[in-house]
Amino acid sequence: MKTPEIISYSVLARVNDPADLRGLSVMELQKLAEEIRDLIISTVATTGGHLASSLGVVELTIALHYVFNTPQDRLIWDVGHQSYAHKIVTGRKEKFATLRQRGGLSGFPKRSESPYDTFNVGHSGTSIAAAAAFAEAQCLKGEHNKIIAVIGDGSLTTGMAFEGLNWSGDRKKNLIIVLNDNEMSISPNVGALSSYLNRIMTGDRVTRFKSELKSFFKSIPGIGEQILKFSQQIEESVKTFVVPGALFEELGFTYVGPLEGHRLDYLLKNFENVKNLEGPVLVHVITQKGRGYKFAEENSLTYHGIAPFDVETGQTLPSSNPALSYTAIFGRTITQLAADDSRIVAITAAMCEGTGLEKFRAMFPQRFYDVGIAEQLAVTFAAGLAAQGLLPVVAIYSTFLQRAYDQILHDVCLQNLPVVFAVDRAGIVGEDGATHQGLFDLSYLRNLPHLVMMAPKDENELRHMLKTAVGCGSPVSIRYPRGKGVGVPLDGGITTLPLGKGEVLREGSDLAIIAVGCTVHPALQAAQKLADEGIGAKVINARFIKPLDAELILNTAASIKKILTVEENVLDGGFGSAVLELLAENGVTGATVKRLGIRNQFVEHAKPSELRSSLGLDEEGILQAAREYGR
Repeated sequence: MKTPEIISYSVLARVNDPADLRGLSVMELQKLAEEIRDLIISTVATTGGHLASSLGVVELTIALHYVFNTPQDRLIWDVGHQSYAHKIVTGRKEKFATLRQRGGLSGFPKRSESPYDTFNVGHSGTSIAAAAAFAEAQCLKGEHNKIIAVIGDGSLTTGMAFEGLNWSGDRKKNLIIVLNDNEMSISPNVGALSSYLNRIMTGDRVTRFKSELKSFFKSIPGIGEQILKFSQQIEESVKTFVVPGALFEELGFTYVGPLEGHRLDYLLKNFENVKNLEGPVLVHVITQKGRGYKFAEENSLTYHGIAPFDVETGQTLPSSNPALSYTAIFGRTITQLAADDSRIVAITAAMCEGTGLEKFRAMFPQRFYDVGIAEQLAVTFAAGLAAQGLLPVVAIYSTFLQRAYDQILHDVCLQNLPVVFAVDRAGIVGEDGATHQGLFDLSYLRNLPHLVMMAPKDENELRHMLKTAVGCGSPVSIRYPRGKGVGVPLDGGITTLPLGKGEVLREGSDLAIIAVGCTVHPALQAAQKLADEGIGAKVINARFIKPLDAELILNTAASIKKILTVEENVLDGGFGSAVLELLAENGVTGATVKRLGIRNQFVEHAKPSELRSSLGLDEEGILQAAREYGR
């Protein structure tokens, strides 16, 4: 479906910045919400992106920009999954079709993109801390603008969010926190706070009180129905009298809500009142994830982050690659291994489906743990289980695992505990951009004692690495990329690989290409083309980043004087650095090493194929580097 022209929207065509909102009636604002939803749906159907969360906050976004004087009043989004409506009403509607495309709009708030994007985000739980800092800075500078943080109920389960609440509530600065409660993060929310919020909304006390109140109104002759209609306008406020947000009040916040998040008239009135309150305020808003698109309403999990899809059917567009994803292979394999070893348990940080653990959860519910958006907890929890003789497998995206570095170091590696880190989305991730690229894990993990580090060349090798990991008795990380596998046949059985041993995939005498992970197959393809040009390239699948296959690499350096290393990781401290260190430590001076990888930079959003091409990490890039180096 083609993205509609902006001019075709009767109200949105007139909205170029938030000031334009304030000239609209409530009915026009409601129409605007419909048009924004239509634009988001049609655009994401083409570009992919975070659909359900953005659809759920359209009215909330309009109300915030209507009531508050942005960008002078600072609006800070948490994570940014829900920021699409924000981008549309802040002067970026004409560019919205470029969402997540190379050179186009980022899928997240980004300071360099717009003055309305107050703070760069992409990871959960940062908004309250950032907003607290903005409130403090205002006091120091003598300014008096409003500071508003919007955080979801899922993100509120992060430790950092609690720290922010605890600290900022005590500071008594003017700060507004909007809790967007849709009862759903990427995976169903877990933990006591989620249960507390759920009780507020669905508790027997509230439900019984509302039912009795409605019955009473209906029983009043003549005017009962009119009173009932009026009561429906303030229905959500009833909960404030019954459940006064005691948790947040105890933390020092004035609690307002719960508010119906799709009633624009209601939101506008309440935010106008909130604007005049002094001190820290928490506004509890109830929204529906996926609002306005039935497929996303019915299955918000699938439509949290979705690939391009057909608007009419809701079905994602078919892929030309029939292979299973690395994530799916991981999920199948770890479930198979767990069937044979009752010590294996699986842990995720609110990403059961995203990490492929649905089948494991279904088959072994007592051995599956979702700790919520709490990567630090996940790692230390895994360490505790390992200390008790279990074999924990922690499945976390590369970009999120870095949040638990201290726990990996102190709680796992220092104790040499057998925890397996299944590092999903390692390397180039693509359209989610700089906050989500998994380009640092080789560097931030390689310096940790006891940790064994692996990267499979394809989905079949991933299976063998998982078996190797659960049986080696040490901490292990296995990094693998986002998306479909190479499409190689899967072996009938799963075997243990020799620890720290690479494999020679192709012989050659002019240069050696030592590749790791998803760069191995492009390196093989490049070597074939080099052979056609008369250049003989030896191709080695490193398999292990740590320990390196020292014997293989040193023997290769002795016979072939030119070595090209290839990795989807930053070069600083990465795989190529490890090879250089090995050669230096062994006094090898006759061989030179050229490293291919990511220079010291953040990689912005684009299709993975575009990024690999621009970074010289696809077949053509490896070929060109080897061609220049090997002659």
